[in-house]
Amino acid sequence: MLCNKPLAQEFRSTQSFYLRRTTMKLKKKQILLVSFMLFSLFFGAGNLIFPPFLGQNAGSKTPLAIATFLITAVALPVLGVIVVAKFDGLQKLAQKVNPKFAITFTILIYLSIGPGLGIPRAASLPFEMAVAPYMPKEANLTVFMLLFSLVFFIIAGWLALTPNKLVERIGKFLNPTLLFLLLFVFFSFLAKGTVHISPAQESYRTNPLVKGFLEGYLTMDTIAALNFGLVIATTISGLGVKGKKGVMKYTIMTGIFAGSILACIYLILAYMGMGSSGVFPIQENGAWTLRCIVHELFGDTGAILLATIFTLACLTTCVGLITSISQYFSTLTNKLSYRQWVLLITGFSFLICNQGLDMILSISVPVLDAIYPISIMLIVLGLCDSALKNVAFIYPCTIGAVGVVSIVYAVENIGLHLGIVSRLFHTLPLYSLGLGWVVVAIMVMGICCLIHFVRNMSLVKSSAWKVDEIE
Repeated sequence: MLCNKPLAQEFRSTQSFYLRRTTMKLKKKQILLVSFMLFSLFFGAGNLIFPPFLGQNAGSKTPLAIATFLITAVALPVLGVIVVAKFDGLQKLAQKVNPKFAITFTILIYLSIGPGLGIPRAASLPFEMAVAPYMPKEANLTVFMLLFSLVFFIIAGWLALTPNKLVERIGKFLNPTLLFLLLFVFFSFLAKGTVHISPAQESYRTNPLVKGFLEGYLTMDTIAALNFGLVIATTISGLGVKGKKGVMKYTIMTGIFAGSILACIYLILAYMGMGSSGVFPIQENGAWTLRCIVHELFGDTGAILLATIFTLACLTTCVGLITSISQYFSTLTNKLSYRQWVLLITGFSFLICNQGLDMILSISVPVLDAIYPISIMLIVLGLCDSALKNVAFIYPCTIGAVGVVSIVYAVENIGLHLGIVSRLFHTLPLYSLGLGWVVVAIMVMGICCLIHFVRNMSLVKSSAWKVDEIE
């Protein structure tokens, strides 16, 4: 057989090149930087204020409450990142339910976690919780808030305009600074903080596990994970990793590492809240709890430290949200470029931000009640997709049923009673605790799997009868 040696050598050389590209490994430093970046994208407003508030209210029950808090605030977000990366984006995952649902739900998620709620909340919280309380009484807070948010969004927009530099800017500089400041506060608390643990408040005394699980909702990280999963997968691909297996491998690695950092920081913040539960009166929210702790440790100068921590945490989250949302919307239409979407989302968030934190938070809870259970079940179904993909209608039936329950619960929480519908839903186990959707999800998935099993058994019997007839 004739062989063209130069051509064969060139082919082997080319094949070797592509194999190297396919199996390229990230350096430990790169894995660390991407993990830090993911942690920074997650760690924003809610992540700072809810754990210490949980610790102060749960008191002696904090270990139980924080255990379930970590499920909705760490485990589910990490799994969400992995699932979205597996399906190459939230919309492709949601298409398992229905194409129209995929577009509607994806847009709703991006708007609620982005310019409509998440970004303005993250931007307004540093000012209202760490700057405004230290302003002179005669100061015009509206004007100062306007100036603060203007500078904040100019910086956030500038960082988001160059997404290829996020790993370097966030992973190398912003995140290490934030972690250093948080650890500095924690070790100062261990060294000279007053520790006195009080009994749990009523809501934690009776159901600490359930209460902790529900408090994890408020970090909004499970919803954010549906945005950030594709960002992390794209970042890893941009570092030279080719092939789905390679991208998934490093997505899982960075997700676990980022989740571990998150868990450690939550434990630190919850411990400080628990330790001060018998020292300070129960505060309005976790930001005031942190203020009390920092003021005890550093006096009035602690205000600068606290403002820096809040601003850094919220800035990195806002940058990640603006980036991921702009990337998604730029794929929906050719009329606006990624850069234009960044400017539009940043400007709109700036306007919403200046409506005040109380107004933003009053909207956030019912919105979270409605879409959080749907997000969780999409992640669960996505994780089990290889086992459930042949079960007919399990995605639309489960998501539809969970959606109905969660929307009714959200509507009731804003004061609207739905008559017989409300009375019917209140018969569901755990409904009063906000977990009625869990029971419904298990029931619907069980029914779908049972129908699938019975159908397969009938097909097997039918095939056996046909074989007998032929014989």
